[in-house]
Amino acid sequence: MPPRPTQPEIAAAVIINNSRLLLVLRAVPEPGLTWQLPAGKVENHETPQEAAVREAEEETGLRVRAVNLLGSRVHPTTGRLIHYVLCTAVAETAHRPSAAEIAGVAWVPYAQLPAFVPGGFHAPVQQHIDQACSTAGREGAL
Repeated sequence: MPPRPTQPEIAAAVIINNSRLLLVLRAVPEPGLTWQLPAGKVENHETPQEAAVREAEEETGLRVRAVNLLGSRVHPTTGRLIHYVLCTAVAETAHRPSAAEIAGVAWVPYAQLPAFVPGGFHAPVQQHIDQACSTAGREGAL
């Protein structure tokens, strides 16, 4: 029996600005996923950080810079290995460049995240979001 093809790895961009998280709404949602982080396949020539930067720009029009890897896991819904990459915005305003792939783009305030992502995020990602947004609240901006 031939080996089973492996699913491509996924890189997700975690982008926080002023206690808001950038989320996208896929035009064709995956089961159990509605609003989610900008994400996509890691190409053969890319690192997860490079893929997260590329996918963030393709899906939101926002240019970002990868800061560090927050963690990786096999996603419980999709079964794919996903890498969560912390990114910072470097230029432009987020928008929806491709209506065929993305139905919406939103900067979601921290307090509203449970309404958009009811189950929360992978623990290391959620911890970073919680810490970054509580720090931003004390310091005035992130």
